Amino acid sequence: MDSVCSFQLAGRDVHVWPVRTKASSAAVARFAQVLTPLERERAARFRFEHLRQSFILSRGALRILLGRYLGVAPSEVRFMYGPKGKPALVTPAGVSFNTSHSGGLAVFAFTPGCELGVDLERIRPLPDLQDVAQRFFCSEETSDLLALPAGQQERAFFLCWTRKEAYIKATGDGLSVPLDAFRVELRPGEAARFIHVAHDVKAAKAWTLHDLDFGPDYAAALAYQDAERPLTVFRPADPADLLAMP
Repeated sequence: MDSVCSFQLAGRDVHVWPVRTKASSAAVARFAQVLTPLERERAARFRFEHLRQSFILSRGALRILLGRYLGVAPSEVRFMYGPKGKPALVTPAGVSFNTSHSGGLAVFAFTPGCELGVDLERIRPLPDLQDVAQRFFCSEETSDLLALPAGQQERAFFLCWTRKEAYIKATGDGLSVPLDAFRVELRPGEAARFIHVAHDVKAAKAWTLHDLDFGPDYAAALAYQDAERPLTVFRPADPADLLAMP
């Protein structure tokens, strides 16, 4: 992971920023200032304080980071949403982005000229793991999963899940794409990759899939339809770090 902050996306660069979603009340208040009135209203509707703060910090971090890449104030960043809810910039600026958050961490991915998807899940016990896999994964993935030693199945499940979600988010098609319509490699220790997309091996080769390592408690993946791009993953930052950036 890279510790040097950079806001230059040269050529085909992909930048991934992990940001913790816990901060002091003062930092949360400062992040709230960069949100729009509608975003602040949405934050106020959260029933639980930790969810309200997580939304403020993750949306504020997205605005701060995009503001740096675009050279504008965070509050000036304007979003629009695709038919299935995928966010994009209102004013075309040559920067695509995607976000995900889970278990106290948010992840933000940016690249020029290529749609991308990122997904993050905190690894946790899943008593009905086999039932969920049989319901959502393709049969080959379920077989690969259940063939693993019991101690590896939990992590493999979340590797599979995040890789599939990253693909769906990259396409922007949301839940209209069945999770069993394509196959990914899920075995721990094997390189992340698409095996087929709609049973088409050639189509799978048009996609790149990256595993993102944020420690043993998380599974995360990045997907985009292009040959492999140069990838920089920055060190996890606290919200205060973003506020202190020159």
